[in-house]
Parts: sequence; structure tokens; C-alpha cells
Amino acid sequence: MAGADDEAGAAADDALYVLTAVLLTPAQFPSVLGDDYPEACAALGLAPLADGYGLVLGQDGTGARWTVVIDDVSLVAVAIASWDCGMEYELSPDERAVVAALPGWPLAVAVAAPGVPAPHDPDPEVADRPALRPPDTSSWGPAQRRLGADEIALQWAKWREQIDDAQFSTPDGDEQEAREKAEVSSPEGGQSVPQSGHRGVRRVLAEARAYVDSPPPLGRVRSSFAPGDARTLRADGPGWSIVARTDDIAFVLLDEEPGEVLPVGRGPELPGLLEALDKMAVRPL
Repeated sequence: MAGADDEAGAAADDALYVLTAVLLTPAQFPSVLGDDYPEACAALGLAPLADGYGLVLGQDGTGARWTVVIDDVSLVAVAIASWDCGMEYELSPDERAVVAALPGWPLAVAVAAPGVPAPHDPDPEVADRPALRPPDTSSWGPAQRRLGADEIALQWAKWREQIDDAQFSTPDGDEQEAREKAEVSSPEGGQSVPQSGHRGVRRVLAEARAYVDSPPPLGRVRSSFAPGDARTLRADGPGWSIVARTDDIAFVLLDEEPGEVLPVGRGPELPGLLEALDKMAVRPL
């Protein structure tokens, strides 16, 4: 029989030192994991429940990385909101809310728990499945493309101020000249060019329009807060991402255009498309 000291040591090893938490819901999920909510859930081996999950990322007493999945979404939402406001909040999920304890982390975490060994994957004998790993974002591809769209949504003003609306009103015959004059350096070192005639952009807009008639998997189109009466729209699809403001322009990112951010002017069609997408989009509660 284990002594009191052994029991205390075992309890310390089992304790989870919470480092961060994220939501995994149809309206809010780490887009680096997938183009839609079911795809993001599949990356963790979870069923896409309608109410979603909270993901609690931390280390145990040995320093091993664990992701605790809970079904108390509101608890995680309150914790995240408190941390964002600079307030302390002890996130201690009830055991009854725990859906799964998954080895590893699905996202990159830059901090570590003090007083325990450096973060590492749990021993295979302890974990009953391969450890989760963050998607590879070292080279351009779907994961990095979606992260780029996230950054544009967060830094909309910085990206928008680079675009002169007059660039979008150039006659079609002068399109090539306009594109050459309109190149501007993006905050991440890429290029942004008005793309009214870009073949890839036309394909993306056509696929986005098709969403209105044939709804895509949940979470492919999301709507979130924006200043004034506008909304920030995010739409993703096979090989592409769109970030837009309902009262403004859109930005398109493509897998086949590494590092490029392609602005789309309002024109006669974009406002109606954005309005239709916003009506069908999922929104945070």
C-alpha cells in the first residue's frame, strides 16, 4: 500500500497546471486545425457536437503536455474573457464535465508551468493514443493560409489602410497597368494587389456564392463583431480563405498563391454576396 508521501506525489503528478484554453465551437474554433468545425473536431478525434467544447491546455506534475476536453463551454468562455481583460481566473473544470484527456497539444503554446520539467509528450505507456501536435506552419499551405486570414481579421485597419479605393475603379483595359502600380508591401512581407480579374479570386467568389444555395459544413462561414453596424466575415473552402467587412472590401488568400493577400473591391456584386453570407453564418453566443 502506498504511503501518504507516495499518494501526495501521485496526486501532484496527476494535477494539471493550466496554461491556456480555447473554444472549439461552430462559431469559434482554432482555424489552424481546419476549414470548418467538423474538420477541426476531427483533428482531435472528437465528434462535432452542436454545443462544442472547451479545450484546456496544460502540463501535469511531470511536465507532460495534456489537452483536457470539457463540455462546459461557458466556463472556458468566462475564463478566456477574464484573461483577455487582465483578470485572474482559476480554471478548474468539474470532473463530470471532462470529455477526454488527450496527450499533447494541438496548438503551439509559448509558456510553460513553473516548477515542473519542460513541456514534453507523455510517455506512450501513459497515453492511449499518439500525442497531438500543432499543424506544421513552417511553409505555406492550408494551416498557414488560415493563420494569415486570422491575422488580417485581427489587424483589419492595418491591412485596409494600404488599399486605395481608386485602385478598384480602373477600366478593364488598364487592369494590368493598375496591378503594377498598386503593389504594396503587406505587414508580413507579401504583396497585396487589386484582383478584380484574378482567375483564382473569381473561382473563390463563385464557390462562396454556392454556399448560399448549398450550405457548407458548419463553421465554414462565420460572422463576428466589427465596429459600427458592420460584421467581420470569415469564409473558408478547399484551398482558400476570405476575410471581409460587410460594409467594406474583402481579402482573399489562396493555397496556390504563397504569401499573397488579394484584395477584392466592393463593385456591384460583393455587397450582396457578403450580406447573403452574413445571414447564413454562425455567430458566437
